[in-house]
Amino acid sequence: MKKVVPALTTLILFCAYTLYVMLNAEQSLIQFGIQLMSHPDTAQVVIDLYILAGLACVWMYRDAQSRGKTIGYLLPFFAITAVFVSVGPLLYIVTRGLSKDGSGQNA
Repeated sequence: MKKVVPALTTLILFCAYTLYVMLNAEQSLIQFGIQLMSHPDTAQVVIDLYILAGLACVWMYRDAQSRGKTIGYLLPFFAITAVFVSVGPLLYIVTRGLSKDGSGQNA
């Protein structure tokens, strides 16, 4: 459980902040994404984040495969990662650490 605490704390704080921002946003998430991609400087940051998200998905896949999990197990994590880049991998780490077969080892 000790190894899960940093990831769980980060996940809770980031999700709370994300929820706060989304409830107080003046535009939709899609409009915000379009605005970010319309400028080269912010588009570069978005592209960089999605490269990182792709690498995180590869890591989650390989880790789950080594633990005998199927791709179906990973689909919710991949979907969350596609929308909220860091939330998917954080949730995976927390879930993995709390599961009996993961027990926080190799985290």
